[in-house]
Amino acid sequence: MSVGPTSLAAPSADRPRKLQTRTFDDVACLVGAAAGSLGLVWLLYERVLPFSGILGFVVCWYVAFLVLYAGVTAISNPKTAALDRLVAAIAYGGAALVGLALVSAVGFIFAKAWPALHHLNFYTKDMTGVRPTSPLNRGGVIHAVTGSAIEVGIAVVFALPLGVGAAIYMTEVGGRLANTVRIVIEAMTALPDIVAGLFVYVLLIIGLGVEKSGIAVSAALVVTMTPITARSAEVVLKVVSSSLREAGLALGASQWQTVRRVVLPTARPGLATALILGIARIVGETAPLLIVTGASTFLNRNPFHNPMTSLPLFIFSAVRSGEPVFIQRAYGAAALLLALVLVLFSITRVLARTRQGSR
Repeated sequence: MSVGPTSLAAPSADRPRKLQTRTFDDVACLVGAAAGSLGLVWLLYERVLPFSGILGFVVCWYVAFLVLYAGVTAISNPKTAALDRLVAAIAYGGAALVGLALVSAVGFIFAKAWPALHHLNFYTKDMTGVRPTSPLNRGGVIHAVTGSAIEVGIAVVFALPLGVGAAIYMTEVGGRLANTVRIVIEAMTALPDIVAGLFVYVLLIIGLGVEKSGIAVSAALVVTMTPITARSAEVVLKVVSSSLREAGLALGASQWQTVRRVVLPTARPGLATALILGIARIVGETAPLLIVTGASTFLNRNPFHNPMTSLPLFIFSAVRSGEPVFIQRAYGAAALLLALVLVLFSITRVLARTRQGSR
């Protein structure tokens, strides 16, 4: 009995469906559901039902779009593909909502700050002899920018070694006190900032007689920044492969040499990310500054003597004044502070991406 060639052919293997590809049918379903839901909601919202308002219209449109998109997609696609399209639409909608909120907040602040930002004196002058009602072509925020830079710089000098040292102790040394240190750091992470200011006020200003100055502010910022840096650094050090530590110890290096020459260089990008996150956490603090320092209108580069104004404190004082021109200066200072925070978080993302690419 002869066997034909077709009977010897192996059955074709099942190939998985690529859910990430977009066909013309998928695009047509998306556009049609968006247009159909828009027309339906507009008819019901504006002509039939007694509703009004842009926010309610957008919410109703989005809900109707999800329902219509799920129904249309299920007609020509399997259940798995239809569910994937629906979940993707929900995820993209959430991302768009967050992005819209961020863009609107940033755009509003910079739009309100533009009358002050386009004056050169805003970046080069302080507020000495300038009244709250003075025009925007007089005075500036150089004293607040300098104060923030000095206070944050001093805080970083002390908080970075303390945070990284605590992280090394918890991950590399261990022992009986490791869990206790971890619990204390986690508790300090949730510590209100004003409590840190009160602690420094009672300890330094009342107890030791230190005057209200930039160094007192830096001490309060150290209390706030250290637990953030320690927790972030601990997570980074835990990611380092244990085989690297074992290799260093197998080559005859001591534990400290292994940590210093193997673990820390490997975790360097992550430690930089932890540092930037700590700086971004303290750069906008206002509550401790209200307690341990006073507002000033002059440029002060000495953190040990006289009050030292920072950007958050300048913003708070300007808004409390109630003067429209001074409030515009507050918006300008807020725009500078926001730009600084956005730059710090952008650097964080770049460092994190570099770290992932090097693994």
